[in-house]
Amino acid sequence: MYIKFIPGITRSEDIITEYAARIKQRRLEKNLSRNKLAELSGVSAATLRKFEDEGKISLESFIAIAVALGYSEELLKLMETPRYTTIEELNDINTNKSRKRGRI
Repeated sequence: MYIKFIPGITRSEDIITEYAARIKQRRLEKNLSRNKLAELSGVSAATLRKFEDEGKISLESFIAIAVALGYSEELLKLMETPRYTTIEELNDINTNKSRKRGRI
């Protein structure tokens, strides 16, 4: 898959690393052990450790942890507003709005 790098956009690995650090920071701020957060989220402590230490996690587990830490609303707002990188992209999207078929 080709990903166009746009100035100001961070690599996905950097974003994952940042989220792992934020999750760990929030866990510590709430004075939760990994085991306690694992219990609250339904995610294993080993999965939580792997995420905090290596940035490896499934989307389902990430969401479960974020919800357990109280970030449900923020997750729902994440892609609420469409983002366009160029006028051409916006024009293409507006042109294709009437088109109902496509890959899922």
